[in-house]
Amino acid sequence: MALVLGIETSCDETAVGIVDDRKLLANVISSSVAEHARFGGVVPEVASRAHLESMQQVIKQALADAKVGLNDIDAIAVTAGPGLIGALLVGVSSASALSLALDKPLYGVNHLSSHIAVDSLDNEKKLTPTIALLVSGGHTSLLKVNNLVSDIEVLGATIDDAAGEAFDKVARIMGLGFPGGPIIDRTANDGDFAKIQFPRGLSSSSDLINHRFDFSFSGLKTAVSRYLEKSADYKKADVAASFQEAVVDVLITKSISACKESGIDSLVIAGGVAANSRLRQLAVDRCNAAGIKLSIPPIQLCTDNGAMVAALGSLAINHGAKPSQIGIEADSAAAIAQIIW
Repeated sequence: MALVLGIETSCDETAVGIVDDRKLLANVISSSVAEHARFGGVVPEVASRAHLESMQQVIKQALADAKVGLNDIDAIAVTAGPGLIGALLVGVSSASALSLALDKPLYGVNHLSSHIAVDSLDNEKKLTPTIALLVSGGHTSLLKVNNLVSDIEVLGATIDDAAGEAFDKVARIMGLGFPGGPIIDRTANDGDFAKIQFPRGLSSSSDLINHRFDFSFSGLKTAVSRYLEKSADYKKADVAASFQEAVVDVLITKSISACKESGIDSLVIAGGVAANSRLRQLAVDRCNAAGIKLSIPPIQLCTDNGAMVAALGSLAINHGAKPSQIGIEADSAAAIAQIIW
């Protein structure tokens, strides 16, 4: 057992979490999303500056919430990739400094794996093997998790826009604002998800031959744009609901197929889009019907946070993984297979 402090700065949240083995003690997030909203998307330089300005206070608040001091911390974990390189460097530098000052081991961890690891907190679930649907702003992947610290196999991934990107782009097209995911989710509550039959990407019989577990949402985005151009009278709530249904339908259908074909009756859905209410509802309904055990982290732990980084650091320690070297390099394009640095 170890008391681990985790630092997350891969994009626009400066986040610090503290866990004691699998018990969550603190999870503090400072988001710069409001600063990016006027640009319609995340501006890397703005995000990096916000991390620099927020880091010290977020660490202090996390320690206060956990009722521990810096000297009580046994190890430091930090997101080393993937993500925005300038943002990652703020977190890696901060974590390296703490590791040196406190003479505590440092664990550079993968942002994507961390999203899955957060499901281990405050429970005694068996973690592996499982199929994992990782769905966020920049990544949409289906994974076979044999060991969360050392062995993750990619079954499929997006070949163009990730699901979260599609939400942002469609929200922009519809004039709903940024970030698109939460806005479309709220707007869709008043709509009819069966009103418009938008396409399900890479779901035809021919697509499934070469892209069995891959995803594509670029064509869906184009279909929404064309529908809006040619339809003079439409209800935004119906468009949002129908678009959202097209996304989550494909995500859940392919996830259940992966479970059945692998013989694994466990599915974890993680990442920012896992907070989507329709995705959560449809996943429960279809997994129950298929006899698949479903795990989705609490909504507050789906989006980027420090708790997930600390969770993966704690799992790495329990697994006997060696600490990272001081001076680890951030990797903006790190593959999911690179779990620990």
